[in-house]
Amino acid sequence: MTSNPTSSGATADRRLVLLGILCAIAGSATLSLNDLFIKLLSGAYPLHEVILVRGLIGIVFILGFAWATGQGAIWRTSRPGFHLGRAMIVMVSNATYFLGLAALPIADAAAIGFIAPILLTLLSVLFLGERVGLHRWGAVILGLAGVIVMLNPEGRFRWEAVLVLVSALTYATTQTMTRSARATEGAATINFHTQVAFIVTSVAMGLWAGDGHMEQGGAALEFLFRPWVWPDPGDLVAFAGTGISVAAGGMLMAQAYRMNEAALVAPFEYTSMPLAVIWGLLIFGTFPDARGWLGIVLIVGAGLYTLMREGMKRRPQAEEF
Repeated sequence: MTSNPTSSGATADRRLVLLGILCAIAGSATLSLNDLFIKLLSGAYPLHEVILVRGLIGIVFILGFAWATGQGAIWRTSRPGFHLGRAMIVMVSNATYFLGLAALPIADAAAIGFIAPILLTLLSVLFLGERVGLHRWGAVILGLAGVIVMLNPEGRFRWEAVLVLVSALTYATTQTMTRSARATEGAATINFHTQVAFIVTSVAMGLWAGDGHMEQGGAALEFLFRPWVWPDPGDLVAFAGTGISVAAGGMLMAQAYRMNEAALVAPFEYTSMPLAVIWGLLIFGTFPDARGWLGIVLIVGAGLYTLMREGMKRRPQAEEF
């Protein structure tokens, strides 16, 4: 009996796809915890303080992970310009999302932000030359339909929603960049430089507005310009949680986009939407109505459909005898 090399290659390819999908699901779930912790902290602390503490904790976590896995000097890179550009875009994405999150219900902010997979799929076609078939487009659009159902628009303009839309566009851009650098930059290296950017930018922001002289009304603006407040011991868990979750979630998502095409990974980002609803129920006392549950079904269905299609496409052929 001889094995078919094509079959062996297909099996390895299928395992790689599955691992990337699992990274995307785990990363999305972990980052939803980051959203929860940010929402909890946004009512008492300024944005620059939250990002600074989160960055310090995150970089310690990443360095510890690199040491434990024997990755060595993850800060070394041959593409400093890439990391600088990506880090700047990540900062814009995070700042705009968190400002919107401070003023919007957590499920609404998450729902609006999930236009990102649509944008990411489009960018992967335009800039990475990836081919996106009707089934993948269908899965992404199905997930977006679920988001729209859950959002339940009230017909009034909210500028905070525009901030989240800006965040979605910049997020899609950063993941497109991650995919383009998969051959030279590891997930830990990418996220190490991102955390450095968080620290540097938040320190600069704190020096500029940390005394509170620019503080203004409104949940989003208060979060942006509130003066530095020494953390309450009871909030240290939330600070630690946001630092660890953003570092771990960021590495998982970077790995997912390094391993697989963006259009394949994108639908699985929708899996954090149901978690946003759960956090709203458990922490903030909100409960989805029938529209919300319909949205969850559509979102989860989009990811499961993509997983099923990939399994069918990459099923190895029978061994030759």
